[in-house]
Amino acid sequence: TAAMYRLTRGAEKLPTPPVLDPAQRAVVEHAGGPLLVLAGPGTGKTTTLVECVVDRIERRNATPDSILVLTFSRKAAADLRTRIAARLGRTTVAPMAMTFHAFCYALVRRFADEVGGVDTPGFGTPLRLLTGPEQEFRVRETLQGSLETQRPQWPESLDRAFPTRAFAAEVRAVLAKARQLGMDPDDVVTAGEAAGREEWVSVGAFFDEYLDVLDAEGVLDYAELVHRCRILLTRPDVVTTLRSEIGCVFVDEYQDTDPSQVRLLQVVAGDGRDVIVVGDPDQSIYAFRGAEARGILDFPELFRTAGGAPAPVLALNRTRRFGNGLLVASRNVVTRLGLPRSLPADIFDAFRHPLADPQLPKGKVEIFTCSSAGAEAEHIADILRSAHLRDNLPWTAMAVLVRAGRTMIPTLTRALVAAGVPVEVAGDEIPLAADPAVRPLLLALQVAARGCAPNAEEAQLLLTSPLGGMDSMATRRLGRALREAERVELAGAALPRPSAELISAALRDQDLLDDSPTSADVDAARQMAQLLRRCERAIRTGSTAEEAL
Repeated sequence: TAAMYRLTRGAEKLPTPPVLDPAQRAVVEHAGGPLLVLAGPGTGKTTTLVECVVDRIERRNATPDSILVLTFSRKAAADLRTRIAARLGRTTVAPMAMTFHAFCYALVRRFADEVGGVDTPGFGTPLRLLTGPEQEFRVRETLQGSLETQRPQWPESLDRAFPTRAFAAEVRAVLAKARQLGMDPDDVVTAGEAAGREEWVSVGAFFDEYLDVLDAEGVLDYAELVHRCRILLTRPDVVTTLRSEIGCVFVDEYQDTDPSQVRLLQVVAGDGRDVIVVGDPDQSIYAFRGAEARGILDFPELFRTAGGAPAPVLALNRTRRFGNGLLVASRNVVTRLGLPRSLPADIFDAFRHPLADPQLPKGKVEIFTCSSAGAEAEHIADILRSAHLRDNLPWTAMAVLVRAGRTMIPTLTRALVAAGVPVEVAGDEIPLAADPAVRPLLLALQVAARGCAPNAEEAQLLLTSPLGGMDSMATRRLGRALREAERVELAGAALPRPSAELISAALRDQDLLDDSPTSADVDAARQMAQLLRRCERAIRTGSTAEEAL
């Protein structure tokens, strides 16, 4: 007889509400209107935000889709949605948390015919957002075109810089900053003429051509997206619609907003409406993206209450992430940082000098100086291995932070993997081409395209990637086996080649593998060599890159 299964609903278990301290409760119980919350690291700002949303839904009878939570990364937005749904014990009507750019994109798509830039009204031809590398490529391509058409005329002083990637990146940054300040191409030209800066005049003229290219292709970059959303919000009917639908706005990491985003928020949630922003001016690190450190401290003046008074300010004053040792070390650094605007003495003291949780370990801060980047990577790997093997600390409880993700993460990742330390890199920290899951595919494609002739480093990377399925110990065994086979063949007439050279040669010439004793390592290398050969044949017969991959 067929087996029968019955699904039964288990007892509903709602998560236990967190215990809030007095400062957190004051934020949650805020009666309404604008509020600035200053919160240092580990003070429970995300928990406070979640509890504010839950309070409005459960105690104040707000509908979930009338609450908007804005943050600055997709991962943070997804985490907020998950925590809010878990705290409520049910899924919500609509996603309540999104990034600033996702909110702008949703508005532009919803009111597409008012904004323009699409072929048909409403949801006709959707606008596509450019990624960072795509935007840089568009800028370089348009710059090259401007050189051919002589539109605009660039100063001779820029001739040597013009063909470089750095120049294109700098032009891209200027265009983004202009949009963040609400400037049009004509405004940039006017500013250049007033300041006597002919390069600004040229950038302004190029800006106009660049926007024409974006419009022709039906694409937008992120700065242009926010700008067009602000143009959309100049329509009174659109603003009235949004304000009737959105009853309360929360903004996380407010210190990372740029002037354009602040003005957008003023339209949506200004005039004394219910808006609560949380941030830390000491963590304002995105000036290169247009963020202004003083922006968060200007909030009380920009978002006044319905009665015209500056918005109130509260501070979370208790850390829950680390003990007193780490707190003292961090405060010693932070106290040297100035604030662009003054704060009330009690608020400043609570924000800059929070209390540590006495139940947490004190923590430890150590500083090491290394002679080179390679020595630094080796030392980091040694610290991580020691913590895992001696202290039984799981790999998932460790993290490595770097200053520049694009330039430092790939090199450090290779060093850690070679040392036997498993590595998982946040997907938004590195470009797609450098992603650990993508890099081996592109490397294999490049090697196959030039005749299956990898150098020693490329051979090592391919064999230790998911394509090769080997680890560093296996490649060492393979190298020893190849050296032994060549030593026997030479019969003392000469010394065998180094292992790294033999491994790369074996991927070009499978006879070297056939002359070696059969083993799992040799078989894995043979499969890698055969894969490269098949890919090479596909390329030679006219296959596309997708088919070769």
